[in-house]
Amino acid sequence: MKKSVFLGTLAATTMLAGIAAAQDGSTLAAIKARGELICGTNTGLTGFGAPDANGNYQGFDVALCKAVAAAVLGDATKVKYVPTTGETRFTALASGEVDLLVRNSTWTYSRDTSLAFDFVAVNYYDGQGFMVKKDLGVSSAKELDGATVCIQTGTTTELNLADYFKANNMTYTPVTVADDSEGQRQYLAGACDAYTTDASGLAASRATMADAENHIILPEIISKEPLGPVVRHGDNNWGDIVRWSFYSLLVAEEKGITAANIGEVATTSTDPEVKRLLGLEGDMGPMMGLDNEWAKRAIAASGNYGEIFEANIGSATPIGLARGLNALWTQGGLQYAPPVR
Repeated sequence: MKKSVFLGTLAATTMLAGIAAAQDGSTLAAIKARGELICGTNTGLTGFGAPDANGNYQGFDVALCKAVAAAVLGDATKVKYVPTTGETRFTALASGEVDLLVRNSTWTYSRDTSLAFDFVAVNYYDGQGFMVKKDLGVSSAKELDGATVCIQTGTTTELNLADYFKANNMTYTPVTVADDSEGQRQYLAGACDAYTTDASGLAASRATMADAENHIILPEIISKEPLGPVVRHGDNNWGDIVRWSFYSLLVAEEKGITAANIGEVATTSTDPEVKRLLGLEGDMGPMMGLDNEWAKRAIAASGNYGEIFEANIGSATPIGLARGLNALWTQGGLQYAPPVR
């Protein structure tokens, strides 16, 4: 979960081209003409976005790319996944190389304003944590004074780390890494005492370790990390499509609509909101330039939000994440979709 603060060496001409494409509202038209959604994803983070043994991308974030493709193109498989790092992801989006970025990126003030991006929703509420080996004998991040810490470059985690150690009058030595896989390799090789990134990323990394039981995630969460899909400023209709493709998954969970029962619900439900969502009433799709079954296809692609969560990163998976803040608002969490009306 790498969160670049600046665009770095982004070429001005490609950035302006991407912004121009967004401003003339051409993103949806370009995707339809191309017949494919181009989705910027992680280089490989188990459970969130990573290629399987056959090279096909799978994961919690990938499922949202599939939902958008299903809504727009009628086929969840019509997605090209472009792996991006913490330092290249925003360049890829700004230049128009990708239509959409879904790769554990944190919504911040500067990204929402000076970088000219729109974070259209929060699909995972997270926070930065620390992982250490059990034999280090540490049970709190406040015991890491003088430690070496593996940290991904070009990320907000760098700033959070510096702020946390300064606030607690501690020192550390950074060991910079380019991405999650390098961070894990360096950490396992003993190059650093601790590895820091978003807590969900730590859980995902630990799940792939042969000796996962020998690594602990410390209890401190030192930041707010609202992660979500990102589009370019200027094409509000495209932002609406991505936003409501995600919200359709939340509404589906709230209403008990699953990938398995969606056909039956569409023919039997008397709930007015369900009927609007599934295209039976209200002509909601044409408001965004889509047909009326856009949400039905988005939900059918991988299931509702809860199904996607549990299948990829939930408590029954090796990653083992509890819903926590990502539970529905009706269950004490923060996930809340506006009304479909």
